[in-house]
This record gives sequence, C-alpha cells and structure tokens, in this order.
Amino acid sequence: MEQKTTLTTGSVALVGAGPGDPELLTLKASRLIQAAEVVVYDNLVGRQIIDMIPPATERIYVGKIASMHTMPQEEISHLLLRLASSGKRVVRLKGGDPFVFGRGGEELELLRAAHIPVEVVPGITAALGAAAAFGFPLTHRDHAQTCTFVTGHLKDEQVEMNWTALAQPNQTLVIYMGVTGLQSIADNLMAAGLAPDTPAALIYKATLPEQKIFPSTLGGLPKTAQEEGVRPPALIVIGSVLSLLPEKD
Repeated sequence: MEQKTTLTTGSVALVGAGPGDPELLTLKASRLIQAAEVVVYDNLVGRQIIDMIPPATERIYVGKIASMHTMPQEEISHLLLRLASSGKRVVRLKGGDPFVFGRGGEELELLRAAHIPVEVVPGITAALGAAAAFGFPLTHRDHAQTCTFVTGHLKDEQVEMNWTALAQPNQTLVIYMGVTGLQSIADNLMAAGLAPDTPAALIYKATLPEQKIFPSTLGGLPKTAQEEGVRPPALIVIGSVLSLLPEKD
C-alpha cells in the first residue's frame, strides 16, 4: 500500500539528513523531501541529499560555518513560521539529527507557540555515523558503560562545561563543534583528572568520500589538529573505545 505523506499545507517537518551519506537518509525523510514546496537547509546536509530535492521545489540555504552565519537562528525560526503561515509545505533539513545540537528545539518552540503543525523526523547523528564509518564502538563492556554527547561551545561562544562529570572513567566523550576550542577542552579535561594519554581522535566529514580520522591522545589533540590542519566540521572523540580502531593495512 502506498504511504501518504504527512506533510500538509501550512506545516513544517524538521528532518534529520544524517551525517552526509545519502544511503543513511531515512525513507521517511526522503519521502518528505519529495513532498515539500520549500526546503530550508543547512551547511552540513550532504550535497547528494540536496540533489534529491525536486527541481521545482524552492531551496533556501541558511547554513552556518564556524562563526559565519548566513542567517541568525532567530531569523531562521521566523522564516519557517512565515513560510508555514503562508500555506507552504516546509521541510527544515538539518545535518545529523534535528534534536542533537541541531537547534531543532528552538524552532519547534516557536512553531508550536504559533500553532503551526510540526513533525520531527530523526536522523543518524554524526557520532553514530563516525563510529560506524571507522569501525569502533561508542560503548563496550570492557571500555565504556556510558557515552556522552556535548557541544564544544555554548550560545555565547564560551567553552564552559561540567569538566568533572566529563572526565569520569569508563565513558566515551563525543564533542561536537569543539575544534576551535580544542586547547581549552583538553586542558580542562586533564585538569579535572582525565589522563593525558587517554585515547582520542579527530574525525572529519564521517561517512562522506573525503572522510578522515586522526588518532591521537587527549594531551596530543591540539598538536594533532594543528599538524593535520583539521578544521570544522570535525568531531572530537575521547575514550578507550578508540583502542578498538581497526589497524591500518
């Protein structure tokens, strides 16, 4: 039986595009992209996924690169509100998952307050894509009983976190958007008790053809980033699960 679209006139779907590989896009996400009249998309949405948008569909780019924003978040949220209020079927397409550091919660709040119908479609977040792409687990009974996702900077661009909680043993720490604050992150984690020789890695554009991983240690992360020229978008992964990385041929 053919499944009917749930994207109705004057509604918004917050859709996770996953980490970049178009084959990791969900069937529901693909279906809603095809049904949209307008797609508002981010910088981290894979190019092949953008190419899936029908030619007649309006495309609005609102990407953010480091501190360079095409449009501030508040304006993006109000753009979605204006489009839906005018009767458009809107897909807000986000890299990864809308609710994992994707600011989907802020957009959801505004739309709900205006009584705009909103649907949320989850996507594979970057940490899951990176672990699968490079063949290491995020949790393992011998290494990590917890896995913590944190963002490397807050709304005011500060790097202030509960370092004691993040420096606990037997956990995997994944830091999104942390490359620019890498020295501060490493210093604070070591000051909170995490050993400098804790396995760590920088992962660039996981699941895409240009993906790269730069294994290191917590203490060596800033030097590794500098020597390898690692720039955003990149994930920071810290924890002994990285000792399970497959050996290079």
